[in-house]
Amino acid sequence: MSKSTGLLEKRLGHEFSDRALLQQALTHRSAGNRNNERLEFLGDAVLGGLIAEELYRRYPEASEGKLSRLRSRLVRRESLTDIAHALDIGQYLILGIGERRSGGHRRDSILSDAVEALLGAIYLESGFAVCKACILALFEVKLTSLPEVAFLKDAKTRLQEYLQSRQKALPEYSVTRVSGEAHAQFFKVTCVASDVEVPATSGEGGSRRQAEQQAAERMLAQLQVD
Repeated sequence: MSKSTGLLEKRLGHEFSDRALLQQALTHRSAGNRNNERLEFLGDAVLGGLIAEELYRRYPEASEGKLSRLRSRLVRRESLTDIAHALDIGQYLILGIGERRSGGHRRDSILSDAVEALLGAIYLESGFAVCKACILALFEVKLTSLPEVAFLKDAKTRLQEYLQSRQKALPEYSVTRVSGEAHAQFFKVTCVASDVEVPATSGEGGSRRQAEQQAAERMLAQLQVD
């Protein structure tokens, strides 16, 4: 690497002994075969698991659905891009000529991927405990500024508000299958948002409401809404 990474490592809270691993974490696929895609894959998994563990500890009364929504707020691209800017990762990235010319060092997808790759590299080099400490330090402000769990809105409400805010037609839900005995029915529901260019989604559950919520959650995921 032509640029000293000392300040980056200080901000990360981790000094790499394996300089080649650090270089790989900062290398975009446009710059060659030894790039950060595999480290990004690993870092994404480690980050998701550690954030899930921390939320589980901090919110002992929260349901699985609410914990999932909190986690999605933390590990989404926008959050990772914020952290990338705080670390000033862009100036350290190793990019191919085309990406350099097109401003790849400022592209959100490249910056967020690099954060995950660095976390994957820290995990490989120093293990779980060190990586966890780095992640909690990087995400502490975001963890402490999360909304109260009680105020998190359900998927159907969030989908409706998202579409309304864009002057789109409201989603339509239809039951496509009901199975089981009267006292233990199982529902399958389809959600269609006709005003947006995404496929219909389906949800299943022991009640129509559960199935609708799952279908709405999947529609939000397609729309990339947390």
